[in-house]
Amino acid sequence: MQYGCVNSETKNLPPCTDGSCWARPRWKIVWKTHWVRSAGAMVCLACSSSSPEAHTRYNPQLMSSPTEPNRPGGYALPTGALQAQRRAKRELEQADIHLLGDAAKPHEPTKGRLKATHSARNPNTRVYVGDCRDVLAKLPERGEVDLIFADPPFNWDVPYESWRDGMSRAEYERFTFDWLDGCIEALSPTGSLWVNIPDDTAAEIVLHLKRRGLTMINWCVWHFRFGQNRDSSFIMSKVHALYFAKDPDQRIWNPEHIMELSDRASVYADPRTMAKDQNKGLRLPMDVWYGKYWGRIQGNNKERRHQHHNQIPEVYLERVILACSNEGDLVLDPFLGSGGTCTVAKAWGRRSIGIEHSAVNAKSAWERIQGGMVRQGAAATPTEEASLNRRRRSD
Repeated sequence: MQYGCVNSETKNLPPCTDGSCWARPRWKIVWKTHWVRSAGAMVCLACSSSSPEAHTRYNPQLMSSPTEPNRPGGYALPTGALQAQRRAKRELEQADIHLLGDAAKPHEPTKGRLKATHSARNPNTRVYVGDCRDVLAKLPERGEVDLIFADPPFNWDVPYESWRDGMSRAEYERFTFDWLDGCIEALSPTGSLWVNIPDDTAAEIVLHLKRRGLTMINWCVWHFRFGQNRDSSFIMSKVHALYFAKDPDQRIWNPEHIMELSDRASVYADPRTMAKDQNKGLRLPMDVWYGKYWGRIQGNNKERRHQHHNQIPEVYLERVILACSNEGDLVLDPFLGSGGTCTVAKAWGRRSIGIEHSAVNAKSAWERIQGGMVRQGAAATPTEEASLNRRRRSD
């Protein structure tokens, strides 16, 4: 097979009307339709049509697209992959797929008035104590939340102060699907959902969110060096960071706030990286996250603060919040824990809501939120971090 595009041997053929068969040649700015030569005929890779008459009109809105980082996954997909993704999404929503949790009885939210246990203004920050499934159902801002970050219990028999962490598999999956559905209902049309989860339930969460119509943007991995020793398998040194959006084309996405030095710029000092018109020496982070400040919080690390047995590094939360929300947006954490999400959101001028099952944890989380971040700017684009440091020195 030989590939060609509309600006070469097939230049007289108009593009597909649905815009689903485009790909972006590296040397061009405009998105082009690609065709394949098969058995002597030119065939559209998207709709399999060999007739120019089948492509009735040019749609400039569909054929002009933003830069590659704004596309789902953040990279250029192979020709025809978007068409396959759309088809798979439609088929999955209609598929008869059964998971253990589907047969369990769904949670029935309690009735009654919702009242915040802790609250503050500028920016508006609230903490609710209770079951997140109940709180999400009563939330005044349902359908208006811009970003949700969830780090749920893993069902590992951890002795939480007020939570049973040893459910049967079916019960745990049902619990997971219930709070995920609550999060979906809370999200705005441009909102995003991040879930921090280990291997055990990652696949079930991905499947459930896809069959509920959300689009996966990235399957990221948080890599840490402090895995627990074991002799029956490889040592676990990662957790999945699942990134979903209600609408991949309309989602809030700020890549300019989380750029990092590229290897060419930071390691090799390659002058060619500084000659580019945009992002001089910078790039978007990879989808495996590790490095300075990214380790799993252990021992007497000052970020641990002796308030919660499991804390996510602030740099992790900072990257998610800067990339997927704007100043003044509403961020929600249905499993507040140590309070990291609301702490980072407040530091960067976002409104936030935290939900915590334990009143004791909620109190210590609130103290942390009021105390502020330990190291603000570690995940920000270097130019923004430098500006932040200058403001600190001037204060």
